[in-house]
Amino acid sequence: MSASAAPVLLVLAGPAGSGKTTLCERLVAEVPGFTRVITSTTRDPRPGEVNGVHYHFFSPAEFDQKVADNAFLEWAWVHKKNRYGTLASSVLDPLAAGRSLVMNVDVQGVDNFRRAAAANPVLARHFTDIFIDVPIPELRQRLGGRGESEAEIAHRMQTAEIELREKHRFSHIIVSRDREHDFAALLAILEQARARSAF
Repeated sequence: MSASAAPVLLVLAGPAGSGKTTLCERLVAEVPGFTRVITSTTRDPRPGEVNGVHYHFFSPAEFDQKVADNAFLEWAWVHKKNRYGTLASSVLDPLAAGRSLVMNVDVQGVDNFRRAAAANPVLARHFTDIFIDVPIPELRQRLGGRGESEAEIAHRMQTAEIELREKHRFSHIIVSRDREHDFAALLAILEQARARSAF
């Protein structure tokens, strides 16, 4: 398998406002063979969201059963309200079919992926974790530009400081500057990941 065709799983993390969602969307739009990982949740669908397209929507009981069946590579409570997780089939089946995947998760989710990769040689070969690093003053400015309330900004900044302390654990760090710089950095990491995944 050539390095350019080797399927990869890129998992992006970083604080709110770091641009990780935009990077994921651009990668899918501009790099052939990439799709987003469809994750699972117990929250109710929002207007316009389609089961199996935006998320796999499960009732709490259905989610419990999936956990009991070890169907998830990772899952977590978010804001102590709803659970989110990644089904093993949502990752391993597309990789086996030669499709590359990208997703963004929180730092806790990446840690769970690392544990899953340690137990699964196939996942370990394809998995690359990337942290999007934004200096705190810049982050505050970005969040302010999104129209967030002061209370929400304060909460997100508190979370960001915790997340930034974890960046040293990632295989790759993109120090965010602007959209073009960040995307170019992501493409460079993709080439490295594909070269490793091909062997």
